[in-house]
Amino acid sequence: MPAEAEAVLSLQNVSKDFVVRHRVLHAVDRVSFDVPKGKTVGLVGESGSGKSTVGRLGLSLLPTTAGNVYFKGQDLTKMTPKTIRPLRRAMQIIFQDPLASLSQRMTVGAAVFDALSLHNIGTPKERWKRVDALMERVGLSASMTQAYPFELSGGQLQRVGIARALSVGPELVVCDEPVSALDVSIQIQIIQLLRELQAEMNLSYIFISHNLAVVEYLSDEVVVLYLGQVVEQAPADQLFTRPSHPYTRVLIDSILRVPKADEPQQKLEALRGEMPSPFSPPSGCTFHGRCPIAQDICSTEVPQLRLLEAGHSVKCHFAE
Repeated sequence: MPAEAEAVLSLQNVSKDFVVRHRVLHAVDRVSFDVPKGKTVGLVGESGSGKSTVGRLGLSLLPTTAGNVYFKGQDLTKMTPKTIRPLRRAMQIIFQDPLASLSQRMTVGAAVFDALSLHNIGTPKERWKRVDALMERVGLSASMTQAYPFELSGGQLQRVGIARALSVGPELVVCDEPVSALDVSIQIQIIQLLRELQAEMNLSYIFISHNLAVVEYLSDEVVVLYLGQVVEQAPADQLFTRPSHPYTRVLIDSILRVPKADEPQQKLEALRGEMPSPFSPPSGCTFHGRCPIAQDICSTEVPQLRLLEAGHSVKCHFAE
């Protein structure tokens, strides 16, 4: 077992391919990172960059094509669904669309109760007591346990999703775009709730988002994905103050910030072109066709993920 395995979760050279109509789609390519206890690792990138797939691979909700996934030192890729099951309680996920993840035939209280029953936690009376306490902790009244999902707002549903994920006492939670479908004011409430719960329960998060402003606020470390590959990885403060990869710079420049009255308006620059097809990735650096600093070597030679400074790695021939 590698030395890095003291982390709650450790992905080591993880890859995932899908076969779609007899063609191989390269969704994730040799991704490695650790999630320390009580910390948040943000995964960022455009739609189609592989963020959600990486999150599901980390929870062993999808089998890997190659690589290893260690949860508290145990290699999930070497385990069967039956042997993984006792670990499921410690690994949970909060989905982007809580309405789609909840049964429309069950009350939201029953959905949380069902998670407790599945893991055989407490007596029925103790479970309902825990459901009421969880609902109140996430900012909902206990009376809402009798509501059906279609009766609640998006923000209320996401709070139910959080309550269900936390009901079984997890150590690791994958937050898959948990605020992207919510109004800005509700986003702030959910983000603050996630921070408070992390501090109270010493939770480890993988926070998946294309909203870099949210990732900057929540994350201790950030992993930037492009076409299924890690192109930059660094502590959040380093990444946002000294981004090295051209793709990361463009993403950060796209963060909309409202200037003060005496400041010039922010100049927004769109990233040129579109992400290449994962069915046939470009040769050399996969970003070279859209990169503002690309040179001839970029189209022929694959850059290696190299260390620029402590904890800060970048996959680019010309990053300094």
